[in-house]
Amino acid sequence: MTKSLVVLTGFEPFAEFNVNPSWETAKALDNRTIDSFRVKSFQVPLVYRQIKPEIERILETQRPAVVINLGQSYRSQISLERVAINLADLTESKVLYNCGTRPGDEILEPNGPAAYFTTLPVREILNRLLQNHIPAEMSYTAGTFGCNQVFFHMMHKIHNDNQTVAAGLIHVPSLPAQAAQLQVAGKPKIPSASLETTIKGIEVAIRTTIERID
Repeated sequence: MTKSLVVLTGFEPFAEFNVNPSWETAKALDNRTIDSFRVKSFQVPLVYRQIKPEIERILETQRPAVVINLGQSYRSQISLERVAINLADLTESKVLYNCGTRPGDEILEPNGPAAYFTTLPVREILNRLLQNHIPAEMSYTAGTFGCNQVFFHMMHKIHNDNQTVAAGLIHVPSLPAQAAQLQVAGKPKIPSASLETTIKGIEVAIRTTIERID
């Protein structure tokens, strides 16, 4: 394990968007040093069959002390996800993977458990975010799309390799430009947050996690 490395992942753009706040946040923090820990960021393709090998490759080659997957949500605040479930299901979704895949009630890891809990100190992160006037919430559903998928595959790999890694998923709000794009197109309105606020929030999450593992 690289004891002083934090890995961030973010997804490529999807649906009608040409930007994804999860990747924009991860990219902004790439190569940043936070409390003597170096941050290294990776973009994950939103392609059903590529997510597992990509997150496994990142974990095997980097062996970080902390790994935080970031994903875009249509929520109004930063969401700290507590659990990843062993399921991919877009049966009722209008949004597909970028490869056009629509899994229906598919098990992600046939030999895996029903769920994994995050190992990030999410309660402490939540309290610290609120103290810094950053809207945030605890979430008990990461969905059944790409964000839950990368979260579950990551935790399964860490568990099978017997690694001690602080790991989890954080959903970040959409960007104002994305909300405006949908509104102009006459589509349902979504909440948003500035990239600056989201970056600050994820930096707080990293610092809080580092404090716990140090």
